[in-house]
Amino acid sequence: MLNTTGFHVAVVGATGAVGQQMLQTLEKRDFPIKQLTLLSSARSAGSTVIFKGKDWTVEEAKPESFEGVDIALFSAGGSVSKLLAPEAVKRGAVVVDNTSAYRMDPDVPLVVPEVNEEDIKLHNGIIANPNCSTIQMVAALEPIRKQYGLKKVIVSTYQAVSGAGAVAIDELHAQSQAILSGESFEPGVLPVKGDKKHYQIAYNAIPQIDAFQDNGFTFEEMKMINETKKIMHMPSLKVSATCVRLPVVTGHSESVYIEIEKDSVSVKDIHALLQDAPGVTLEDVPEEQIYPMPAHAVGKPDVFVGRVRKDLDEDRGFHMWVVSDNLLKGAAWNSVQIAESLMNLGLIK
Repeated sequence: MLNTTGFHVAVVGATGAVGQQMLQTLEKRDFPIKQLTLLSSARSAGSTVIFKGKDWTVEEAKPESFEGVDIALFSAGGSVSKLLAPEAVKRGAVVVDNTSAYRMDPDVPLVVPEVNEEDIKLHNGIIANPNCSTIQMVAALEPIRKQYGLKKVIVSTYQAVSGAGAVAIDELHAQSQAILSGESFEPGVLPVKGDKKHYQIAYNAIPQIDAFQDNGFTFEEMKMINETKKIMHMPSLKVSATCVRLPVVTGHSESVYIEIEKDSVSVKDIHALLQDAPGVTLEDVPEEQIYPMPAHAVGKPDVFVGRVRKDLDEDRGFHMWVVSDNLLKGAAWNSVQIAESLMNLGLIK
């Protein structure tokens, strides 16, 4: 039976960039909320945020904070999720986790509603929100996979600094100002705050997102590779990724090469699929210079696809350009979509 009075919703990490986007998205979608609990670290507890025109006080996240909560949206870092998500579940909440803590746990569904909404039914209290770069790519590829099969994916990403948090945005702005003013500066955040070296991001491109693994790929690249296979239920799919950080504040871009299983498919065929795909907007009129760009995707929930073209040597190969707001579809919007799916599928009461 559908709940008609609303749900008790908790947002963990309510003062962060993604937490703020979650609140804005809940408000825009008019998600049925009968009670709202806003949670954060001890450091941010006591601060106020605005929701539906009113000030709300943020509390420190503790196990007892989840008493009576129906849905808990987590975006406060993997260590917080590991510590508190099981406590929320123990108290009856369904957790939608926006960190990497549970994504590859075989008992936790990893969900992009346009791709694998049915997997939500398999949850044991926790549902994982995929990596932002993975979300936009699989949303664009799923209609193609369903119609023509999928054999190989090679992706290069061009990712915004907001994916590394507010400190990375601040560093980009500060470095840009320093360079324009002829002042010196010392990078301290990117590519990875806890790594040995830091490089300037202003007027630069850094081919490292997250720490390097023993195989030479970064953790971000391995996330894309492994998550794509899990979401699409294709463990043998060939996937490779190169992830690059650019001096863009918001909006991830991706150059994606795919090989499908069927012969004689045209760009027109791919266009037809993408035009009808849920959550996807096709922007592809090269003769009029119409194609997706991150500056135009900011604040919009869709995944934008353009520059679709057939490979010159491989009949089953296609190239495309995929762009999305990494804080919205890549995080907050996808999380709220999962909450809506839980409600629409009658999985929370």
